[in-house]
Amino acid sequence: MVAGRGEVDGAASDLVLPAPAKLNLFLHVVGRRADGYHCLQTAFQFVDWCDRLSFTLRADGHIHRVDPLPGVPPAADLTVRAARLLQKTTVCRLGVDIHLHKRLPVGGGLGGGSSDAATTLVALNRLWKLDLAQEELLELALGLGADVPVFVYGQAAWAEGVGERLRPLEDLPTPWYVIVDPGCRVSTAEVFQAPELTRDCPVLKISGFISGEGGNVCEPVVRCRHPEVGRALDWLRAQVAPGERIPTWAQRGPVRLSGTGACVFAPFVSWEAAQAVCRRVPAPWRGVVARGLNRSPLWDAAEGDAAC
Repeated sequence: MVAGRGEVDGAASDLVLPAPAKLNLFLHVVGRRADGYHCLQTAFQFVDWCDRLSFTLRADGHIHRVDPLPGVPPAADLTVRAARLLQKTTVCRLGVDIHLHKRLPVGGGLGGGSSDAATTLVALNRLWKLDLAQEELLELALGLGADVPVFVYGQAAWAEGVGERLRPLEDLPTPWYVIVDPGCRVSTAEVFQAPELTRDCPVLKISGFISGEGGNVCEPVVRCRHPEVGRALDWLRAQVAPGERIPTWAQRGPVRLSGTGACVFAPFVSWEAAQAVCRRVPAPWRGVVARGLNRSPLWDAAEGDAAC
């Protein structure tokens, strides 16, 4: 790791970057480690629905969230934790003001907090001129949470272990998704602690997933504990027309729960078809149409291309 980095030298002191949502196209639990963590298999794909973060350089070393989320103390704020971890690891003397424009639902299974943390690592590595390699950022990301590494990785990925062993899925179809947020929050810890959660799924190969095997083993648990999520799943399933052209991986069940929920999603071949369904999403639920992406818009933006 780099030591003693960080001086204000007149370079640009503001940076704005997106923090995209992810979808778990399937999610299996294949075992449990001695330390209690679950061994997972999942496929991650990004979508162009994003939080947006802006970072303003400070010379005094302070890390400040300009607009903290209600009820979330700094010690639990993943953007603050990510900044402090990076600052401590690199012995950086600079600080930052972090402003978060929150669009992604909290507790929605879209990885919003993890994505915010990953964007913070990528942004401050650039803003503080630390020059850490992606492998070093990935190591830090895992210390913040199991979903954070894939957002630093920046590619649609096959994930195993606790979510940290990543392999690129470069050729996934990129459909339009209708994502429905039923408005409730689901605790990931509660779902993974549930005694009824299936923890012995057969190990799946990538070819099996691509051909349509797999689902989300968290769905029965979440349905039982959060009936509104079950209603959203059932409603969205009724909207997928027979014969709708969908990716092969989804043909045995096109409507899925993302992560541990609460958001549910379905793929559509066209923006028009997705919009037609989205317009029918009943209140008070929220519906969003988003494009599947195999490369994170975070890295497009960080390298100078358009952000979402």
